[in-house]
Parts: sequence; structure tokens; C-alpha cells
Amino acid sequence: MEPRDPRPGSALGLTSAEATERSQEGPTNRRAAATSRSFWAILRSNALTYFNAIVLAGFALLLVLGRWQDALFGLTALANIVIGAGQELRAKRTLDRLSIVSAPTARVLRDGQEHELTPDQVVLDDVLVLRAGDQAAADALILSAQHLDVDESLLTGEAEPVVRVEGETVLSGSAIVGGSGFGRVTAVGERAYAGVVVAESRRFSLVRSELHESVDRLLRWIGWAVLPLGVLVLNAQVQVQGGWAAALGDGRWREAAVDTVAAVIAMIPLGLVLMTSVAFAVGAVALARQHVLVQELPAVEGLARVDVVCLDKTGTLTDGKIVLDRVFPVGGREPIPEPAWAAALGWFGADQSGGPTARGLGESFPALDGVHSTASIGFSSARKWSAATLTGSARGTWVLGAPDVIAELTQFDLGSSSAGAAHDGAAAMSRAEEHAASGLRTILLAHSPSPLSEEDSDAQRVPDGLRPAVVLTFRETLRPDAAQTLAYFRAQGVEVRVVSGDHPETVAAVARAAGLDAGPGFDARELPEDPDAFAREVVGHRVLGRVTPDQKRRLVHALQAAGHTVAMTGDGVNDALAVKDADLGIAMASGSAATKAVSRIVLLDNSFAHFPDVVAQGRKVMANIELVAVLFLTKTAYAMLLSALLGVLLVETPFLPRQLSVTDGLTIGIPAFFLALLHNERPYAPGFLRRAVGFALPNGAVVAVCLFAVATVGDDAGLEAAQVRTVATLCLTAVGVWVLSCQARPLSGLRRVVVAAMPASALVFYLIPSAAGFLDFAAPPVWFGALGSGIALAGCAGIEAVHRFRLRGRAGSRFTVGGGGGRSRPNRRRA
Repeated sequence: MEPRDPRPGSALGLTSAEATERSQEGPTNRRAAATSRSFWAILRSNALTYFNAIVLAGFALLLVLGRWQDALFGLTALANIVIGAGQELRAKRTLDRLSIVSAPTARVLRDGQEHELTPDQVVLDDVLVLRAGDQAAADALILSAQHLDVDESLLTGEAEPVVRVEGETVLSGSAIVGGSGFGRVTAVGERAYAGVVVAESRRFSLVRSELHESVDRLLRWIGWAVLPLGVLVLNAQVQVQGGWAAALGDGRWREAAVDTVAAVIAMIPLGLVLMTSVAFAVGAVALARQHVLVQELPAVEGLARVDVVCLDKTGTLTDGKIVLDRVFPVGGREPIPEPAWAAALGWFGADQSGGPTARGLGESFPALDGVHSTASIGFSSARKWSAATLTGSARGTWVLGAPDVIAELTQFDLGSSSAGAAHDGAAAMSRAEEHAASGLRTILLAHSPSPLSEEDSDAQRVPDGLRPAVVLTFRETLRPDAAQTLAYFRAQGVEVRVVSGDHPETVAAVARAAGLDAGPGFDARELPEDPDAFAREVVGHRVLGRVTPDQKRRLVHALQAAGHTVAMTGDGVNDALAVKDADLGIAMASGSAATKAVSRIVLLDNSFAHFPDVVAQGRKVMANIELVAVLFLTKTAYAMLLSALLGVLLVETPFLPRQLSVTDGLTIGIPAFFLALLHNERPYAPGFLRRAVGFALPNGAVVAVCLFAVATVGDDAGLEAAQVRTVATLCLTAVGVWVLSCQARPLSGLRRVVVAAMPASALVFYLIPSAAGFLDFAAPPVWFGALGSGIALAGCAGIEAVHRFRLRGRAGSRFTVGGGGGRSRPNRRRA
């Protein structure tokens, strides 16, 4: 095609000098390659935190003092930093790769000639040359068009091409599938449609997590107490060593420092942060086995919290494929024989230029030998019909297309030279309108005995004597798992909204076919602009059609403002921003790269049937995290209460950091890992932190009183520090195992095994001479050992009483709570 003036009398595009000037002055078609956060910003936000500073300072102090055995908690802090930064960096890399315009070259007119450039060389006011197979590199106003068919499925998710004419806009990222044209560039780079979507999508954000928010809030509360309690404990430990002057003079301040580090680190819930990340990771791995990709680990939690799911019709409820629904032969005085129209439909079904609707005929009407075309007019989105003169059993000219368009061309429904044809036409139009109103896609096949002449083909007009033969209805193929999945959501109390850019009745018909009690579809073009009125309208409708990308995003915001946790599915670029802003964005693997990049979850095999598995996995993770979190919060609670008692009464800390590392591992860390993996379908309920603290505070008080009793009795009796630490460690192990048994109930199957294995492991570990030496254990007097056992039994009875009291009023609800702790290092006492 020779370049020609897209507008008579105008220059053929820019000159080279004008293009250079625009490139230098901007804006250009180059797009930013990075998100709003750099690698160092992400690393700083995860590493340079208040609690990391405390933990790493204690870790460094112990290493300087040569007490590496007591510095094991540093590994937990390092793991938290690595996992947290890794999650954010993974999301950043995904967004950095996001792109919509992927064509390697673009054609423009410059200096009256056609030039092939890279997309980033296109500038404002360039004239794009648009041909079949091209992708628009920028937004452009169409100057001239010859049957220009544009595939916007990458942007809208809808498979049908649309016709674009002079004066309309072709958006960047659109693909030209037919015809040709010229367009003057009106927006480039991040001001073009694709650039706006990419820039908004790349705006860095992490999925909202109630667990993380609760832990962060808990850390803020603890932060107010750690330093004052730390100073209090430090003073107490120095006084135990003989006072500040003596301790600084003979080096005994080192023992006081180790004891203080043990007390302070015990208050920080490092283990809860780590266990939450591990539980999310295990849930993500389990989902990956079911072909569900979790792109951000906290999204696993979002699976359990969702109470509204917004589904796109195409690609979610349907697979986007158009199939034949029913065939309605047009009767009348002279009906066209079925063999003839069936052979014609077979020819149209085999015609690859017929568009997705015509191609849907191929599965029902096979092409017949002997039926050939002697002249044809190909399908065009602008005309909405195609025609062919056929031979053999389908002799004559056949026209296939939109009923109203064919009727307008021939006026057979308004009357013609044949009264019978007029009657048949009216009947055909009545039936077509009836099925179109039900949401089905409707086309008409008409016949004329006259062949297409050369003039007809050139003028793209139908021959005379056209009569209707059959009305055909088409529907999108419903995914086989759609009805079952929607039924699951109904049973789980999750609301479903279907939003689409398609006709409202078409969307409603698909929703009803999938089993959704949808009612009539609502036309989103009637939605008000006022935010409050908009929210009232969208909250009251389950099916919306003709929804624009901006309205999808506003719909998500309106539902969130109404107190819902929203999941949004999508596949087209037009879904990207709504998917990104939803509490849980879900994309199909066949969707656009932009939508997959901003989603939290991708269904790798495009199977809607995975939704129940996804929700169940999220509930399992959340329920189990609540089950084990109380173990960590109990430790934080007793560490803070015990530190306050020791600091005020000037009693030495009854633990070394290494001893707490072992007891934490046996009563919290290891069992929590196993319990977090067990099957659990308890529905999600908000208020994680309130429930966790409600169990942990009384549990912590019981443990703190037991340990303080051991420490004070040992101190009054003048026992050696190692003997007191030994009894305190054994007492903490016993009471900690009882806390574990309460949280793991009902004790059946693997839970019983896990709970029984922990005290057995502790007994074996403590009896190994090398382990006992590492832990600095020493045999206590018999009376003190017996007293410690009695205190441990009393502590277990106290934990049992707390557990039963907290569950009173929640009969029938297997509700366990927890949260927060990590590695604790209570206080060490010495005689």
C-alpha cells in the first residue's frame, strides 16, 4: 500500500525536524521501567525497623561478649527480614516487567514517506499507518479508515473485534485485525491509555493482611513497654551483681547485660512474624499443586476473608468461545429446504474470515463436498454481514449477519415484491428480536436465487430477491465448573456480582445459566456520577453490563466502603486497575500480562473450579494461625509480666537466652509449624487480635507467677544460678506443653502425636549430657526439684482453668486464639 495523504490537502505526517523537536521537548513514548519503590527502599523498610534495631543490637552485644550460644534468636530476625523483603521484591519485579504495548515496531508517515520505528520513537502528532497485524503504539485519532477492524480484547477482554471509523480513537495496545487506516497520535508514553494503566498498575502496594496489621499494632503496643522494662530489668540485674560501681569495676556487668538481653528479646514476638510467613508460604505451595499461583504470600489470608466476589463474564463464567445455541427455520408459504440452508451454514462455518460467531457454526454444520463459492463478500464488523454465491446443494446467494442490518438492507420485513417474502421477513424479525432480548446473540441467514455480480461485490451490496431462511441463536460457552462454583459461594455466604462490558441482558442470561439468581441486568451507562448515589446503585445490583474500566474500579471501592472484603477477577487490561485495588485480585493465565502482573493470584489452568480450593486453603491457614498464635502471645505476655516483677523486686533473671531458645522451640515453634499445616475449615471471623490477647494475657500471667515463684524461692534459699535456671526451664517446659495441649484441642490424630512428642523430646534432650552442658544445667536439691514440680502442676491447673473459662459461652465453637511471640528469653536469676 503506497502511502497517501490521510486527509486531502494535508502534509503527510511530520517532517524529520518536527519529529526530532517533539522528541527533545517531550512528552515521548518511552515508559518508566520501574515501580515507585527501589530495591534499597524495600530493604530499608524491612531491615531498619524499631524492633530489628533492638534485636540486632542485642545480637551484636552477645557476639561481642563471646556468648554466641545465647545469640541464636538473631537467626529468626534475619529470616523475618529476608522473607519480608523477598515478598516485596518479588512483587516489584513482576510490576517492573508489566507492559501492554509489545509490538517490536511501528509504522509512521514522515517527510511524506512510510518509516518503520521502534514504539518509543513515536512522538505526538505522528501519523500512524494502521494495517492488519499491527498493534497501536500510542493513542491515535483516526483520520481515515477502510473497513478498519480493531481487536480490543487485550484491553477489554471481549473477543469480538469492533469497527473504528474516521473521527474515533484507537487506543494504544489495540490490535488491527482487518482493513487499514491512518491515525494521528494524540497521546504518548504514560499519557496514552496503555501508559496510564501501566503507571497506575505499577504503583507499589502490598495486599492488606489483618494478621500483619494486628501484629504491627501489637508491636507498637509492645514498643511502648520494651525500653522502660528493659531499663528496669538492667538496673535489677546490675543490683543483683552488687551495684553499678562494683559491676562496672570487676566486669560482672557482662552477666547483667546477658540477663537483660534475655528479658528484652523475650518480649518481642519474632516467632509469630516468622510463623505467619511460613504458614502463608506453605499455603501458597499447596495451591501451586492445584495450578493456582499466589504472587504475594499474604494473599492466602485474603482468601479466607473475602465475602464478595466480582466476576467478569468472559473468561471467568464463560470461556470466551461462541457456540451455536438453537436454529429456527423460517416457515411460510415457500420455506427454503433444510439441506440447502444447512449446506450454506457449513460453508460459512468453514470460512475463517467469518468472525467468532460465524466460526461457531463449524461444530454443528460440517462443510460439504461440492459446495463452493463463485463470488463472496467477506465479513466486516462495520457491515455486520457476509455473503457468498454457492454451488451444489446450496445453489444461490446466501447472506449471513445481524438480523436488523439485513432487514434494513432488503426491507423484506416491511414488504417487498412478494407478499409471502414480506410475511416471512416479519416472522423472522419477530423471532430474532425475541431471542436478542433474552440475552442471546442472534444472526439471520437469508437466500436469493440471484448470484452476486461483480458490481455487487465491488459495492458490497446484497442481490435482489433476498428471503429469510433460518434464525440462529448463539451463546458463549459456559465453563463446566461455573454452576458448581457459584453454588459453593452461595453455601459459604459469599455474595457474587457479575460485571462486564457486554450487553446487560447478555450478561444476565449467562449469569442465570450458571445458576445465579441474578434478575435483570443493569445497564452501567445509567449509573450516576455522584459517589454516594453510585454506591447505592451498584450495591443493589448483582449483574451489571456495559461497565467501563473506571466504573469497575469505582464498584470495588464502593463495595469496600460498604464494609465488604472484595475479590475481583479479570483478564483484560480494562480489569487491571479494579483487580489491583480489590482486596484480592484474581487473574486467569490466559488474561493480559498487565492484569496478571497486578493480581495477587493467577489461575494457571484458567479453571474457575479452583475457587472453592482457594477459599478453603485460605480458611485453613487463617484458622491454624489463630490456633497457634496464642502460644506466641502467651510467651510475650509472661516475658513482660515477669520482667516487671523481677525489675521491681530486684530478682535475677532465671534463664539464659539459649535456654529460652530451646523451650520456645519445643513448646511453641516446632508444634506451631505442624499445627499450622493441619486440616481446618473454621470460617473466618474478624477480631483476631482481640481474641488472641484475651487468651494470652491470663495464660501469660499464670506462667509469669510460676516462674517468679521458682526464681524467688531459689534466691531466698541461696541456690546456685545454674540450679535455679534448671528448675525454671523444666517448669516452663511443663506449663508451655499444657498451653500447647489446650490450643491443639480436640486432641485427635496428628494433633495428639504432636503434643505428645514435645515433652518426650524435651525429656530426651535434657537428659543428653552434652545438651545439658550446653544449656548450663545443674542438678538441684531434691526438695527444690519437688517444689518446682508442684509449681508446674499448679501452673498447668491454672492454664486449664483459663482455657475453660475463656471457652465458656462459646459452646460448640472450636475457637482458639493466639498470636504474637517469637523467641523468648526470660530472665535469669542467680544466688
